[in-house]
Amino acid sequence: MISNSRYWFLVFLVILVYFAGMFVTLFENDSAQFAVMAMRMVQENDFLNLFKGTEEYLDKPHLHYWLAAFSYLVFGIEDWAYRIPGILALLLGAYSSYGLGKLLYSKDIGKISALIFMTAQTIVLAAIDVRTDAVLTGFVILSIWQLATYINTRSLKALLLGSIGAGLAFSSKGQLAILVIGLAILSHLAYRRDWKALVNWKVVLGLLAFAITIAPMLYAYYHQFDVHPEKIIREKSNRSGIFFIFWEQSFERLSGEGMGSNSSDYFFFFHTYLWVFLPWTFLGIMAYVKKIKTLFKLKFKYVEGQEFLTLGGITFFFLIASFSQFKLPHYLNSIIPLFAVLTASYLYKVSERKTLRTLLGIQYFVLSVVFMATVLLCFLVFEFENIFALAFLLIFLLVIIYFCLKREGYTRRLVTISVYSSLLLNATLNLHFYPNLLTYQAGSSMAEVVHEMEIPTDKIYKIGDYHTWSLDFYNKKPVKITSYEAIKNKKDIWIYANDDQLRELQDRDFDWNIQYTRAQFRITRLSLKFLNPSKRKKTLKKMHLVHIY
Repeated sequence: MISNSRYWFLVFLVILVYFAGMFVTLFENDSAQFAVMAMRMVQENDFLNLFKGTEEYLDKPHLHYWLAAFSYLVFGIEDWAYRIPGILALLLGAYSSYGLGKLLYSKDIGKISALIFMTAQTIVLAAIDVRTDAVLTGFVILSIWQLATYINTRSLKALLLGSIGAGLAFSSKGQLAILVIGLAILSHLAYRRDWKALVNWKVVLGLLAFAITIAPMLYAYYHQFDVHPEKIIREKSNRSGIFFIFWEQSFERLSGEGMGSNSSDYFFFFHTYLWVFLPWTFLGIMAYVKKIKTLFKLKFKYVEGQEFLTLGGITFFFLIASFSQFKLPHYLNSIIPLFAVLTASYLYKVSERKTLRTLLGIQYFVLSVVFMATVLLCFLVFEFENIFALAFLLIFLLVIIYFCLKREGYTRRLVTISVYSSLLLNATLNLHFYPNLLTYQAGSSMAEVVHEMEIPTDKIYKIGDYHTWSLDFYNKKPVKITSYEAIKNKKDIWIYANDDQLRELQDRDFDWNIQYTRAQFRITRLSLKFLNPSKRKKTLKKMHLVHIY
C-alpha cells in the first residue's frame, strides 16, 4: 500500500507530534485532577486510598493513578512524567491494532491500522490530555487482539495475555473495558460459530489470570470502602467498593444515578464520531457500510478473509452506550482501534478507480479544511510570534504540497494525505494553539507567579472547596481550604480568590499589600466568542492571589 520507508517516516512524525504535546501545561479539569491525585499518592506514601480534593474517590479504579505515581517516582513530579504511561499505553494500542489487523486480514492492513489509530483525532488528543481512557484503550485492544488470537489458534499464551490485558483494562476504568472486549470477542465467536473455544480447560487458567490481575485494585477498593461502611459517598453509606466496580458503576452511568445525567441525546456518539475519527471519518463510514453490505450479501456465513469482530464490536457498543444518561466524547476511544482495522481493510480492498478518485477528493477537502483551520489558529486566534515555528509550518506545508502533486497510486495518496492532515492540525495545536490557550488557565499561570516570586506554598489558602487542580499540581502542593472566619486574625498569608471572593474580603475589611491577577477561562469548553480576539476579553474571568499582611 505504501513503502516501508514512507510508513516509518510517517510513524516517526506522529511520535514527534506526541512528544511535542508531552511538555504542554496540563489541562483542567481531568488531566490536572488525575495528576494531583497521583501526586498525593507519592507525597503521602498512600497508594491504596484515592481522594479527589477532600472527597473519597469511588468513580474509577486505581491503575491509571498507580502508573502515573510510578512515573513520578522514577522521573519526578512533572507534567511530562504524568503523560508517559498514557502515551506508552497508546503506543501499545497502536501495536495491538497492527496485531489485530494482521490476524484478521494481513500484515499490510495491520500496519495501516496502526497508522490510522495513531492519527485519529481523539487518540492524538488523548496523548496530551491524558485521562484514564489512554490506558484503557491500550489494554482493551491488547486484550481483544490476544483473545481473538486464542480463538483462532487455541494458543494458551495468547489467552493468558488477553486475560491479563482485560484485567488491566478493568483496573483502569471498570466495566466499560469488559463491555468493549466482550462485545468484540462475542461477535468474533458468533461469526466463526466457534463456541467450543469457551469450553476448554485453558479458559479456567485465563479466568485465574484475570482474577490475579485485578486483585490489587480490588484490595485497594476493599481497604478504602468495604472496611469502612460508615463512610458516606454520594449521599450513601455502607458503600462497597468491590460491589461498586463489579455492578453499580455502569448502571449508575446508564441511569444517571449518582453520576448525574449530562445527555439524553441518543445520537450523541453518532455526531461525536464525526470529529473523534478525523481525518478518517468519511473513510470509516464507507468502510462500515461496505462491511455491512458484504456480510448481508454472504448472509453472515463464515468466509475466510471476512470478519465480524470489528463491525459487531462497534455496532453493539454504539447501541448500548447511546442509552446511557452520562456520555462523554472520550468514551469512544476504546473502539477507535476497531474503526482503524475496519477502515484499513476497506482501503486495502477498494479497487474501483471511480471510488478511489472520489475518496481522494474527499480527503483533499479534509486537508483543505485543516489547512484553513491552521491558518486561522496561527494568524487570527493566536498570532504567531515565534519565527522558527512559522518556518517549520511553511516547510511542512511544502512537504504536503509535494505529496499532493506527486503522481502515484490513489490508495498511497489517500493514506499519505490523510496522515498529513492529522499531523498538520495536531502539530499546530501542540506547538502553537495549546501553549497560547493555556495562558488563560489561571491556576497554572498563577503557579508560575508563585515560583517566580518564591511565595511559600504552605501559606497559600483558598476560601471554599472549589477545585484548583493546575495550581495544586504546579505548586506541588494542594491549596489549603479556609474560611473568612478562620483567617480573620491571621497575618502573612496568601489567598487565592475569584472576583466575588476578593470583594467579600474587601467588605470584611481585610487588607492586602500585594496582588497578582491572572485571566481565567475554562479552556476545555471553547466558544467562538473566546476564539475571536476582538471579543475574547468579554469571556474571561479573573483569579487573584493577594497577600494578607
